[in-house]
Amino acid sequence: MTLSVAFHTLDITTLDGAADAYLAQPDDGRAYPGVLLLPDAFGLRPWIREMVETIAAQGYIVLAPNIFYRAGRAPVLPVPDFSEPDARANFFTALEPLRQQLTPELALRDLGAYLNRLADLEHVVPGGLGVVGYCMGGRLALRAAGEYGPKVAAAASFHGGGLAVDEAPDSPHHAAGSVEAELLIAHADADRSMPAEQIEVLDKALDAADVRYTSVVYPGAAHGYTMRDLPSYDDGAYRRHLSDLSALLGRNLPAEAA
Repeated sequence: MTLSVAFHTLDITTLDGAADAYLAQPDDGRAYPGVLLLPDAFGLRPWIREMVETIAAQGYIVLAPNIFYRAGRAPVLPVPDFSEPDARANFFTALEPLRQQLTPELALRDLGAYLNRLADLEHVVPGGLGVVGYCMGGRLALRAAGEYGPKVAAAASFHGGGLAVDEAPDSPHHAAGSVEAELLIAHADADRSMPAEQIEVLDKALDAADVRYTSVVYPGAAHGYTMRDLPSYDDGAYRRHLSDLSALLGRNLPAEAA
């Protein structure tokens, strides 16, 4: 059953300022499990709002922060017109200073603030939270699971990159031994940011740590397959991701309350 939802914006207090965020929840006044949604590098925008509302309509309270809030309120950088030459390259050139500013230590600190704000929201059922991330948000979702233990009951990464880089101290696979959540890692086929060799390293680390997880490659899907406002969007893969995410959250999050 799909529920009617209400959409809001709010600010999340962090040690470095206020992170603006999207919030969607069923509008029936009942309590529901909380889900933190971590967007891709293009940040908060109309398509992310639609995704937040779509997941909320399945019976969740969904919070999506502007992870680059230190550089300003969303949209920090507008989604480029991909019909223009070099649009993608120019966007990521402009984005690089923001990514450098968000150090691994600051990212973890922010994740803690986001999880705490979500847990404290009225109508969020007490208990473990869900975290879902896309692209760089997928990497952050797995880092949240590795850092915040029982606070995170389920975590999903869709077309996440750099999830198992041995030489990177903050690579999520290094924290596999601290994960208590069930994980879902859904890779893009032939994704240069997460090649088959890295998938194998990640799977071995999760196996060694006895983590409950599903690692799957969506065949024919390109990096960014969930994002309808990007050229890489794949409708079949997007719909599959919603189904897989719903199953993960349904298995692991506390039941809704009256």
